[in-house]
Amino acid sequence: MTGCAIEPDWMGLSGSDFLAIGIFLAVALAPYIVAVKQGTSVALATVLSLLLVTFYQMVLGMGFLEFNFRFLSLIPACVDDPIHAHRMVTAAWIHAGWIHVLGNILVIALAGVPLEQRMGSKRWFLIYVIGLLGGNIAWTLLHPDSYTPALGASGAAFGILGAYMACWPNDKIEFPLLFFIRAWPVWMIAAFRLGLEVYNMYQIEQGEGFSNVAHMAHLGGFMLAWALARLIAKGAPSPLDDAADISIAGSSASKAARDTATANMGSLDSDPWTKAGKELEGEGARIMRKLREEGDELETRRAWLEELAEQVICPVCDGEVFPQLNGEVCTLYCAHSNKHLRWP
Repeated sequence: MTGCAIEPDWMGLSGSDFLAIGIFLAVALAPYIVAVKQGTSVALATVLSLLLVTFYQMVLGMGFLEFNFRFLSLIPACVDDPIHAHRMVTAAWIHAGWIHVLGNILVIALAGVPLEQRMGSKRWFLIYVIGLLGGNIAWTLLHPDSYTPALGASGAAFGILGAYMACWPNDKIEFPLLFFIRAWPVWMIAAFRLGLEVYNMYQIEQGEGFSNVAHMAHLGGFMLAWALARLIAKGAPSPLDDAADISIAGSSASKAARDTATANMGSLDSDPWTKAGKELEGEGARIMRKLREEGDELETRRAWLEELAEQVICPVCDGEVFPQLNGEVCTLYCAHSNKHLRWP
């Protein structure tokens, strides 16, 4: 036991505390659930999640700050107590104010979106988690006996820069640097931001300055993500060290992701209605024929599948059929069960 009895834990929560934390979790997770269902950007879902949590924390939380702010923050002296393990993750969604959260969101949006296009959503989110854990671990190792709360997504934001630096350092992204917003190479952005952190740490070490910013957490998130990024990025939509420039629109990364999505489209050679002995007739048969003739591109396949969904029923249960996007790939599902129909 670590002496963390003085810190709030799960046993000390009241009903109102559980309600406040339940709302916190719902607000934080909702953007990710929508992003997964709709196949949209996880990086942008993260931005929305952080904004919504901060809005709840600052505007709607009321008593949230009095107890749960400390309960969800990282307390380095408590990390070896399993009952406080949640703090290593939840601290990344708690911020000291709007300026704090907007500074992290800036990096997550401007560098995170094109990085996600490069490596894909699942790999991107893994990098994000590695960054936030690397930052919290580094801060804890430097201040093992501290009861001062540490909070924010800075380690995760720096982890994004570290991963981008490791895998595609020559990409150019729109970013505010040296008072100018323009397309800078990722290596230059990372070097400048990392150099500034090292300089600030040196100033504090020399007793020439004071800061309540967790500079070591920034460094820890950057370095751990940088060290693991190339291993994680193997098999990503974009080849490692691809030298093509990329803007915030993500032209090169989008092309790579599109090529991957096109390659993942299922075969149209056979269909579940024919296999079930329920040959399509009339308009359904016509649409199926057009789908096979023109469905070799993502957009045309989606268009014909959406039309087909209006004309057919599930070959197993005769239930409604609906189209759903998985990334950029459209698939037909049975409304009752995915086991009945998931085609192509």
